[in-house]
Amino acid sequence: MARANRAFLRRAVGYLVDAGIRQFLDIGSGIPTAGNVHEIAQKAAPDARVVYVDIDPQAVMESLEILDGNPYASAVQGDLRDAAAILRSPAVRRLLDFRQPVGLLIVSVLHFVPEDGPAYDAVAHLVGALPSGSYLALSHAASEAFDHLFQQSANKDDVYRQQTPTPGTSRTREEVERFFAGLDMVKPGLVRLGEWRPDPADPEAGGHGAWAGIGRKA
Repeated sequence: MARANRAFLRRAVGYLVDAGIRQFLDIGSGIPTAGNVHEIAQKAAPDARVVYVDIDPQAVMESLEILDGNPYASAVQGDLRDAAAILRSPAVRRLLDFRQPVGLLIVSVLHFVPEDGPAYDAVAHLVGALPSGSYLALSHAASEAFDHLFQQSANKDDVYRQQTPTPGTSRTREEVERFFAGLDMVKPGLVRLGEWRPDPADPEAGGHGAWAGIGRKA
């Protein structure tokens, strides 16, 4: 699933660069690995600007080490649930021009915000700060793929919390669609992770345990 999410991220960033996006806000970026957003974007557009945001200080520190000497990319510590603080970050204000379209990336992170109110409010706040022509790229664990694992339990979230130190939840396709409220969906719409514009050369085209899509702010 992690590899399939990275494959979707690569395809999404490639699509956004082709669509003319030159600045990216990647929230929940995690520990740096192969195929980082700045590597993909700056290979196609050397002046592309990227700000990574993660709640884990270790992930931010490692990101800053990788980005040392790159004037067009930075990393900051932030909590998705506090969207206003992310937008006020000096690095975000310095690198991203909110008068121009932005690619907002929220890949495989919203299921770690189990409460619906904070999750939907955070995305709405971030999208609301973006100018017309911006995009939201998002993937999210699919309830439809996991519910059968919890048939013995009255509450699948309780089982999940017993198995991981990071509380989270899955959401249905309809629930994930709500994150794109007011946006124009890019074809093929909200689909299984590996079905979003699959690359025949991509060995990680699977990942049916998550929903994925991109929406454009008109």
